[in-house]
Amino acid sequence: MRSRNPVFSRRGFSRDNGYAGFNTAPQAGGPAVATQANPYAQPTGNPYAQNPYAQTDLGAPQAPAAAGRMTIDDVVLRTGSTLGVLIVTAALSWALLPVDDANIGRSYGIAIGAALIGMVLALVQSFKRTPTPALILAYAAFEGVFLGVVSSVVDNRIADGAAMQAVIGTMATFAAVLVAYKAGWIRVNRRFVGFVMAASLGFVLLMMVNMLFAVFGGGDGLGFRSGGLGILFGVIGVILGALFLAMDFKQVEDGIAYGAPREEAWFAAFGLTLTLVWLYLEFLRLIAIFNSSD
Repeated sequence: MRSRNPVFSRRGFSRDNGYAGFNTAPQAGGPAVATQANPYAQPTGNPYAQNPYAQTDLGAPQAPAAAGRMTIDDVVLRTGSTLGVLIVTAALSWALLPVDDANIGRSYGIAIGAALIGMVLALVQSFKRTPTPALILAYAAFEGVFLGVVSSVVDNRIADGAAMQAVIGTMATFAAVLVAYKAGWIRVNRRFVGFVMAASLGFVLLMMVNMLFAVFGGGDGLGFRSGGLGILFGVIGVILGALFLAMDFKQVEDGIAYGAPREEAWFAAFGLTLTLVWLYLEFLRLIAIFNSSD
């Protein structure tokens, strides 16, 4: 099962490929299974045939079988750290980069530059074989600068309180999808992934075409960012973000179940951050459209 995030489509996060730490090749018809002896297996012989106290060398204590494997606590900790950096830089850019008439051009320039740098860092990390925490945190920092300026513009010039409403909407969506996923109301399978991938590809292509029409043709492009059509596409964007969250939860669950190494928790944090940023921006855009229509 693969996510739309390339960071989840690698070792440790794929149900189709066994993790190398199991020391076994994938078996035909199913995932690789560990060949280590079960430490809790019952003995087949007489348990009293040997004196367990007759050993003279106890040897070094063995590490737990799950040592070095990714856990949900690792994912939560790394995701919290990444989002923490993003929130701090967003708050700083909101406070230090004014969006009044005299300074909005400079603030926009800094925000666009930060967004481009963040996009490059995200692409570099997405195609790396191993996670680089410094790279992921740097992406979060630059993305935070961009979000801080954009949020300040919408909040101060279009809809007062829009940023907080977008945060609440993002948190509520995250909680709702998590509950629905854990309850089994959302089942992520190949058909689900195929539908989401196709829908997201079409959505992104339409947004790109709309942007090109707006840049070169002037006006609002194809009208995807205002009026009833803009609201419709905003709702679709939020729904896609929620579906991406379900896919990310599935990939994290599979990574833990199949023994992904602990370092892969940084990939999980990176992918979840990408999805949450998507959701936040879609909520912010939807709120701005609603208030512009009033």
